[in-house]
Amino acid sequence: MSADSSKRDYREKLMFAAALVASGLVISAISLNQLRANDRPTLAQATPPLQSTPGAESKPSAPSEPATTGTRPSGVSPEPARPDADAQKAGAEPALPPAPAEKTAPPIQQK
Repeated sequence: MSADSSKRDYREKLMFAAALVASGLVISAISLNQLRANDRPTLAQATPPLQSTPGAESKPSAPSEPATTGTRPSGVSPEPARPDADAQKAGAEPALPPAPAEKTAPPIQQK
């Protein structure tokens, strides 16, 4: 391959790349012009706007909130997930199954 043909190949590839970049810029400019021409305040909307149902003015919009005191119910006492040793001897069952044993690998040998 001579120097002239490699130079020509380089120019052809460079012109092709420049044409691709120019076409991309033209497409971007056309898209921006279409976005600007579209004078709507919202471009995309995930859901259609809510429409009122007939007779919605006479119906309440949501049920009233139940009255809560913010205190814990006194009828149920809290229990630990794992009872202490004395409670286990007395027959208390743990609420959770025992945890699996940790898996460890042998130490790495030094070379």
